[in-house]
Amino acid sequence: MFQRAIRILPPLFCGVIMSSLAQAGPYSDKQIFGLHEHILISELGVSLQAKLDTGATTSSLSAHHIRRFKRDGESWVRFQLGWDGAPDQVYELPLARVSRIKRRADDFDPEEEKTYSARPVVELTVHMGNRQQLIEVNLTDRSAFKYPFLLGARGLKGLGAVVDPALSLSVGKPDLSSPAPELTE
Repeated sequence: MFQRAIRILPPLFCGVIMSSLAQAGPYSDKQIFGLHEHILISELGVSLQAKLDTGATTSSLSAHHIRRFKRDGESWVRFQLGWDGAPDQVYELPLARVSRIKRRADDFDPEEEKTYSARPVVELTVHMGNRQQLIEVNLTDRSAFKYPFLLGARGLKGLGAVVDPALSLSVGKPDLSSPAPELTE
């Protein structure tokens, strides 16, 4: 019995140490989210479900009637949200930049000869669980997709997110009652 206890103790001891190191290590500031989660976008005042996609670099919001314009010499963008049940409001935000997104093979038009699409990018504060982060989001028509918001790798990193594809809607609706942790990219 004593010999059996001696054989069990070292692996048990190592497990306790590894668990402690993991909690204090590079994952201590991370939160696990599911493949799909509820988010809130402060600047637009909308809550919606998002798909979390580590394979996409940037985040995308479904929008239509997208028009760039100048205001006091600065570039801005005007748009409406593009999904069933979205507010009918027209939004105007400063343009952060224009991104070049590689087109999928089924989206390529040989007559246009462009292998990319230019999309306006705005900065939006995304709340997910008890976390929030100002991230860059490109505006595009996502009406053919189930989720009107795609949260890409840069946004996930800013939120300190780890994605478990076995989970969905795991953290509930964003909690705005408690102060969000300070996160930086």
